[in-house]
Amino acid sequence: MNRTFGALAIALAGSLAACSSDPAASGPEAEGTTTTEPSAGPAPVEPTLEVSAAFYPIELAVQRIGGDRVAVSTLTQPGADPHDAELTPRQVAELGETDLVVFLSDFQPAVDDAVSTVAADSALEVGEFADLMVMAEDDGHDHSGETEEEHAEHSHEGGTDPHFWLDPIRYAAVAQAVANRLVELDPDGVSTYEAGLADFTDELTAIDDEFAAGLETCTSRDLVTGHAAFGYLADRYDLRQKGIAGLTPESEPTAAQIRDLVEHVRETGVTTVYAETLVDPSLAETIAREADAEVRVLDPIEGLTDASAGTDYFEIMRANLQTLREGQDCS
Repeated sequence: MNRTFGALAIALAGSLAACSSDPAASGPEAEGTTTTEPSAGPAPVEPTLEVSAAFYPIELAVQRIGGDRVAVSTLTQPGADPHDAELTPRQVAELGETDLVVFLSDFQPAVDDAVSTVAADSALEVGEFADLMVMAEDDGHDHSGETEEEHAEHSHEGGTDPHFWLDPIRYAAVAQAVANRLVELDPDGVSTYEAGLADFTDELTAIDDEFAAGLETCTSRDLVTGHAAFGYLADRYDLRQKGIAGLTPESEPTAAQIRDLVEHVRETGVTTVYAETLVDPSLAETIAREADAEVRVLDPIEGLTDASAGTDYFEIMRANLQTLREGQDCS
């Protein structure tokens, strides 16, 4: 396993210090606060920056790093599938007025369009920092039984996997890029951003350690999931993912692919097929029923919903780990 958190931690102090080398960085962080009577306690800090985050994992990173110096809004409504996000004219207009837009290109077309139209100069695209992988077009399915039309319909299955946050190490690299940009925009806040990034990275380190230990010894290393959202998690912890759908839940498999998946489950001895929150479980249930397997639910953490097994990323990741340990028969 590639353990890179040590390098990230070493790079953290240097990169943030470099970003804050402007003489203004030596000024007090209290700038922008409101004064109160001494008996009222510490004065609340007025946010210095307004940041728009495309969807939940990015929003969380900005919140945790920015603290009370940053006012964060999200472009994806709670409970909505970020793949299908649409922006209102008002949201697009507000995007052009914010200090920073943090987004992932090729994940949310409506956000991509809005950024290119009104916020190109104030945007941070995080994909370049996440070491994204290209998913093979074939993604392990046997297309030999498909008609020409069916194969054409699924030619879009390949592409760059956007789900970097399911690998804590990739998520930490993105968090550092966010911190660097915040310091560039607000040098006086370097100590806030440095502390927020350190705390956030520590929690990601803990999650990485828990997954590495929890998935080290498992009867099955084959992972059949609702859609191909868990490639980075599988890559990090030595699992083999096979998605029922492609990189987006809407790319449903053909009848031939479903037969292939059923055969794959039988041949590999997979005992659990994973459905997902926000995705219709019927295909996972059909494949599991045909292959005499169980169905469990994983959360790709693209957003928080009423069905989420926790209140934040870290709680849901730990719930996912427990689900995987049970489904993969880990000791």
